[in-house]
Amino acid sequence: MEYRHLGKSGLKVPVLAFGAGTFGGTGPLFGAWGTTNAQQARRLVDICLEHGVNLFDTADVYSDGASEQVLGEAIKRRRSQVLVSTKTGLPIGDGPNDAGTSRGRLTCAVDKALGRLATDYIDILQLHAFDAHTPVEETLSALDALVRAGKVRYVGVSNFASWQIMKSLAVADRHGWPRYVAHQVYYSLLGRDYEWDLMPLGQDQGLGALVWSPLGWGRLTGKIRRGSPIPEESRLHETARFGPPIDDAHLYRIVDALDEIAQETGKSVPQIAINWLLQRPTVSSVILGARNEMQLTQNLGAVGWSLTDEQIAKLDKASLVTAPYPHFPYRRQEGFARLNPPLT
Repeated sequence: MEYRHLGKSGLKVPVLAFGAGTFGGTGPLFGAWGTTNAQQARRLVDICLEHGVNLFDTADVYSDGASEQVLGEAIKRRRSQVLVSTKTGLPIGDGPNDAGTSRGRLTCAVDKALGRLATDYIDILQLHAFDAHTPVEETLSALDALVRAGKVRYVGVSNFASWQIMKSLAVADRHGWPRYVAHQVYYSLLGRDYEWDLMPLGQDQGLGALVWSPLGWGRLTGKIRRGSPIPEESRLHETARFGPPIDDAHLYRIVDALDEIAQETGKSVPQIAINWLLQRPTVSSVILGARNEMQLTQNLGAVGWSLTDEQIAKLDKASLVTAPYPHFPYRRQEGFARLNPPLT
């Protein structure tokens, strides 16, 4: 397993992480992801650790805290061997203070997460969404207090816009508070919006990307083919409505390219899609989801080899879409491209 620094921090994380959204799954979204119990979760954690995957990601909103609780059971008596990442900020109830990143909410949310995870510290705490109702200064000072108390070691964000991150980093620098070192983002061959603003910001400011849904909400599992219906057993029937809409023609162009490369390499479509992400700038780790041992073992095969430059170029071309202003058309014009060369 390869390990990379998480952004500009000193923390090293594996290039593949495990997403515990399937643990204890309930409700229309998380129930469709998976319903892994504690015993099954322990076995999946065993497999991860055997392959060098020691980063496990969850959130308090995943199945109303059940994911954190099951993960806590699965890592019991081996806490020192793993890194735990969790998120908070999205609504967990109907009360006026059951959402957001105020000082009170963050303090309470972290204490409850520590209890469910059965640990006394969180390695990476990420804000699940930007809270426009709470001053950035209040949020960051609360995070600083949590770090100083030893309850949190590193802080990051998820699903933030570039200006929200930049404003937060400026405030953190002004007061000497902890800087965000991670940004958990949606990024895949089917969704490359991350590259337009957030990737350059991440490289410039030292945020490592923790990639979620690397298989495009289940569309790049190798089960979807041009001219064929979605298989009955696919979870896409339940989860597709929660993700962004995808043009069929665009999807099939990418799948066709993946199939060609699968023939050349002998690798599976998911392995190729994940490996492509691992070649992209700023990516620290790709978060894998798996409902069973077979899915997990297959996805772990995405490392230990690399796509060729020609294969990467083929996938780049198949997945390319027109970027919004001001990124297009100016980046293709010589003068603008000279001032803003591609990231490496």
